[in-house]
Amino acid sequence: MSVTIVYGSDGGATRAVAARIAKKMNGKAVDIKVATSSDFEDCKLLILGVPTYGEGELQSDWDENFNKLESANLGKKKVALFGLGDQENYPESFLDAMGVLYDQVVEQGAEVIGFTEPGEFTYTNSLAERDGKFVGLALDEDTQPGKTGKRITSWISQLA
Repeated sequence: MSVTIVYGSDGGATRAVAARIAKKMNGKAVDIKVATSSDFEDCKLLILGVPTYGEGELQSDWDENFNKLESANLGKKKVALFGLGDQENYPESFLDAMGVLYDQVVEQGAEVIGFTEPGEFTYTNSLAERDGKFVGLALDEDTQPGKTGKRITSWISQLA
């Protein structure tokens, strides 16, 4: 299965997670700054990765390049999402950016796969939670970095 991971990252944590997923799935990781329409469209599975900044904002590269996602033909495309957040310092907006991407791809007709349980996280609100589940792989590299590897492996097996 051809897999493309499109991500945005300032500090490198989301880039590192995208690279780990790409390696495990024999896919390619592409920074949103250089992504083209073919990166979104010419794959069997599109994975989007985004950290949530501050009070729930999109990461700056995603914000500046959101039009690339909006203009992609995602009708009937399988899309999975992963998000990085900080549940301790921002419990009221934990993983909100992943929820923003989810809303956009659903509006464009994509089929989102890879929902995960929120059980191991402590937060008060998240735009990424729908019907009691996160809309993708939830990660907190700030307070739970030791759990990332296991979560990635489990999530990838769910996507297969």
